[in-house]
Amino acid sequence: MATRTKGYEDCLSASWLAARLSVDPVQLDAMRRAGELIAVRKPGSTEWLYPAWQYAGRTPRRIVPRIVNAAREAGLSESRLYEVLSAPLGLGGSRRLVDLAVEGRDEEVVEAVRSGKPR
Repeated sequence: MATRTKGYEDCLSASWLAARLSVDPVQLDAMRRAGELIAVRKPGSTEWLYPAWQYAGRTPRRIVPRIVNAAREAGLSESRLYEVLSAPLGLGGSRRLVDLAVEGRDEEVVEAVRSGKPR
């Protein structure tokens, strides 16, 4: 079952994701460290949580490494990156940057991450 943590409802625990994808959790951690996956930690926790949107089926979306690279260049922490990607677009909006990423609007997402805030 997916991890359901307040504020991280869209995230999966490493153990759940590893079982679902039939990969070793160590491989997920290596992919995270290499900038191939996005992960965040709940404050005070040591467990990495992986936003589910970054997968298209069993494969990470092609934009994920670009997002991670832009965040690292901008000096964003994992938690700040998660906030930027999850924040509503505009006042009172329900759409988020992750929605644009899923739609394939890569350039808009990468530019917003570089600026450290949603557009």
